Amino acid sequence: MRSAPTTAETGPSRMATSRTAETAGARVGRTAACVGRTAGTAPARVEGRTTTSRRAFLARSCAAALGTALAACGGVAALPVTPRDGVVRLALRDHPGLAGPGGWLKIAPAGLAHPVYVLALADGSHVALSPVCTHQGCTVDIAGRQLVCPCHGSTYERTGEVVRGPAERPLARYETRREGGALLIRLP
Repeated sequence: MRSAPTTAETGPSRMATSRTAETAGARVGRTAACVGRTAGTAPARVEGRTTTSRRAFLARSCAAALGTALAACGGVAALPVTPRDGVVRLALRDHPGLAGPGGWLKIAPAGLAHPVYVLALADGSHVALSPVCTHQGCTVDIAGRQLVCPCHGSTYERTGEVVRGPAERPLARYETRREGGALLIRLP
């Protein structure tokens, strides 16, 4: 029985070549698993693991980051409005989202530091609220039937009243009244 060759028999260059060939073979095997995959195809399985291409990973990461950014910003752009003598006039026919209960509109009155949420209530009335949480000043998000602060979890009714703290005071509310087919909102 013959033993493995020693360095003296094979020389250092032969040992190195042998190792290089083994490494190259492993590389070819890994590369072969990736060849033939194109964008949009299912991930390949390599050695019992599912792999994801860099392109797919980056696309998913960017989509997640964009979703997070939109959620942090309230997700919806505010409609710019210009108050006259401190009053915003919204023609309800132009804003069908305010027609039924659960509807809402985010407006950005000129001269006001923050937007205003205009919400349609179950009884057919409307309320205009500041989205600034009374706990520490974060912007609350509209979440179905409630408004929720993403910073510390304070929750408010659509009327602005506190449901769950840490906030202790209701959201600032602006006077609203209907006049014909328009909703009037008096700002400070």
